Amino acid sequence: MTTNRTFTMIKPDAVAENHIGGILHMIEQGGFRVVELQKVALTAARAGEFYAVHRERPFYNDLVAYMSSGPIVAAVLEKDNAVADFRALIGATNPANAEEGTIRKKYAKSIEANAVHGSDSDENAGIEAEFFFGK
Repeated sequence: MTTNRTFTMIKPDAVAENHIGGILHMIEQGGFRVVELQKVALTAARAGEFYAVHRERPFYNDLVAYMSSGPIVAAVLEKDNAVADFRALIGATNPANAEEGTIRKKYAKSIEANAVHGSDSDENAGIEAEFFFGK
């Protein structure tokens, strides 16, 4: 069952490069409404908890270090078909493969520093939003 909410994070690289406003503008221009928003610095422990699903993957430690390297902006977004529409708006994980007009094509530096996270399912959107906003 699809819902009308999804979760996103603006990652440390995009925050450090002052792209918060530009990314939020693209999100709003894409028809999304920002329901919740917070800027927070994740500790390594908290980042590790968020990415626990990847704990056995070889990139896990680098991911945790990256996500705790500076503040992030977490947000809950609302729109019909939110998860699928947001995944389309952010573009491919590898910015070299992202379509023009997507957030990652415009703001991502690499596969690792790809500017934004977007939930990959309605179930994960709820879990991820609760992680940050307790809902």
